[in-house]
Amino acid sequence: MKGIKIFLHAVKVFILFTGCTILFYLGMLWINEEYEDYHRYDQPQGNAMRVSGNFIDDAYPVVKRLIFFYEHGE
Repeated sequence: MKGIKIFLHAVKVFILFTGCTILFYLGMLWINEEYEDYHRYDQPQGNAMRVSGNFIDDAYPVVKRLIFFYEHGE
């Protein structure tokens, strides 16, 4: 009798684990389908401007910028 209870409990745990795994997998498929046609590397539309690049300026050296960052956190 005790062996049957342990077996049924193991079956319940297995079914719960399998069900959660299937739900997780289907959720990942759904997210993949939602973002499959999302083109995040397209050229921006409108008045976009580049804000990153090589900033080399002798008037404001790297050490001063680093100290400014540590003092102000910006």
